Amino acid sequence: MAAKRISDEPAYVLHRYDWSESSLILDVFTRQFGRVALVARGAKKPSSSFRPILLPMQPLHIAFGGDAEIRTLRSAEWQGGHVMPTGDALLSGYYLNELLMRLLARDDPHTVLFDAYAATVQLVASQTTDTLQLALRAFELRLLRDIGLLPMLDVETATLRSLQADTRYVLVAEAGLRQAHDGDRASLTGTQWLALQQALGDRAEFSDTVRACIPDLHELKTQLRVLLHYHCGVKVLKTRQMMMDLQAL
Repeated sequence: MAAKRISDEPAYVLHRYDWSESSLILDVFTRQFGRVALVARGAKKPSSSFRPILLPMQPLHIAFGGDAEIRTLRSAEWQGGHVMPTGDALLSGYYLNELLMRLLARDDPHTVLFDAYAATVQLVASQTTDTLQLALRAFELRLLRDIGLLPMLDVETATLRSLQADTRYVLVAEAGLRQAHDGDRASLTGTQWLALQQALGDRAEFSDTVRACIPDLHELKTQLRVLLHYHCGVKVLKTRQMMMDLQAL
């Protein structure tokens, strides 16, 4: 059987590794095929057309083929849109990529999540710090929902009782939503959780999720950080540690 060839596939480079003196191994997030591993032969050569475009947070259309675990990149075309981010925006992009590499299995399609990632990259690359934080929280919610790690946010998980508007609830790994206790570091009201549930519905746009994160951004950030660290199996993500080290300097 001939090796399958894919062309004109929307994609983003998540990470790149040296493979030889002239080539790279790429971890790429594609719209129809999920995370795939590709070898970009000769990509490090000064004359290579790959060299200036195989960068993080840049929208690409790629062609690749092969039937091995690591397939071969045939072509890549930059789709334009924004210049390479710097500073906090660049670190935020690396953070998004680390989440995807830790939580997504290879060759598992996530078309809706890909679209959310593309929207997040646009916001992170072009907007203010406040908008950046909103975009990150919205993407975290979409990611957790898409891979089945986010419980329904309109009921208490253990009892399936409907949330009460003014009661505060906390999101706990492996336990879902429960009423907040005095010792909990962060919590949201039932009204806020219900709004987030609605903003994650099948017909909701990514912009709806962003807006739903506005009322209590700091509390939501704390809740989601604990959940993500648990499922990633780390105390601190590498990119977050890098951010903290830079702030300390």
